Formats: sequence, structure tokens, C-alpha cells
Amino acid sequence: MKKRLRKNPGKGKFSLKEFVYSNYKLSLKTLKDTKNYIWVSCIIFFLFALIGFFFPVFFQQQILNLIRDLLKQTEGLDVWNMIRFIFVNNLKSSFFAIFCGIFFGIIPFAVSLVNGYVLGFVANKTIIAEGYLVLWRLFPHGIFELPAVLVSIGIGLRLGMFLFIYKGKNKLNEFGSWLIDALRVFIFIVVPLLILAAIIEGVLIIVLG
Repeated sequence: MKKRLRKNPGKGKFSLKEFVYSNYKLSLKTLKDTKNYIWVSCIIFFLFALIGFFFPVFFQQQILNLIRDLLKQTEGLDVWNMIRFIFVNNLKSSFFAIFCGIFFGIIPFAVSLVNGYVLGFVANKTIIAEGYLVLWRLFPHGIFELPAVLVSIGIGLRLGMFLFIYKGKNKLNEFGSWLIDALRVFIFIVVPLLILAAIIEGVLIIVLG
């Protein structure tokens, strides 16, 4: 009599929990490998935020027009649509900061510079209009959004430096691996942070005005 083969019910079975956990761990490893570039993105961002705060004299009209346009687009939105609007805008910015980094890191550098300057500019004008205490209302907006954006910029800068820092063979295969690592970080680190940021910002904007 032939023995029946026993099947292992767990073997080969897809586990969403294991999939998310393993990719999250790999994403953290990529962040560790990218930490120097993330620090560079932080330095650029906060340097230009200080410039925007203390010297809000550049591109004033363009920034004010941008703010007016954003206010017009969000006018009358309920909480859900405000959250969706914030998430989609931040998602686009983070995506381009990462994957347009392949052009020698020019785009993520520009994203860091512009966003930093605009933040400083807006903080300056807000304080002039409402005083320093208004900053406590701005602080919660950046708890999750800033880390997500700065990580995206750091990953983009690293991609842009690939040709200069990778000296091994099979450059095309290795670059593909870097792109997969970047996509993994985007999905498992950046997107969750942006979701949390959009929820917090959307609720605060609607509740506090």
C-alpha cells in the first residue's frame, strides 16, 4: 500500500503579515544604508528653512500665489476630502523626490531647498500676523510629514549618486536592486507616514481652521 504524502498546510502559503514584516525590515536596512543622505537632506531643508524665516524676500509673489491657490483648492472641503487632498499632494511630492533622483539627485535637492524655504517663509509671515504662539498649531503638521519627505529626498539623493559611489560590476542589475529598495521604502515607510500625516493635518485644519 502506498503511503499517502502528508501535506504541510503552512508550507507555500502566502502570509500577508510575514510579507509586510519582512519588507518593513528590509526597508529599515535601506534607511540605515541611506542615513548619510537623509542627514544631508535634513541639513539642506533646515538651512533653507532658516533662510526663508530670516530673509523672506525671495519669490514672495510666487509663494503667496501658491498659498492662495492651495486655499482656493481646499475651500469648503470636509474632513475626508481634506485628508485625501493632503495625502495625494504629499504622495506626489515624495514619489518625485525619490524616483526623479536618478537624474543625479537634482530634483530631490530642489525639493528639499524649495520646501525648506517655503516653510520658513510661511512661518515668518504667520508669526508676524498671529504671534509666536501660533507655532504650536503648526508643529503637529510636521510630526509625520517631515520625516516622510526627508526620507524620500535622502533616498532620491542616494539614487542620484549611484554612478559615483558604486564601483562594482553589473551596474544595471545593481541599480535595479537600488530602485527596488527605494520602492520598498516608499511603500512600507513613506506611504504609512503620509497617511498618518494627512489624517492629523486634515483633522486639525478642519477643527482649528
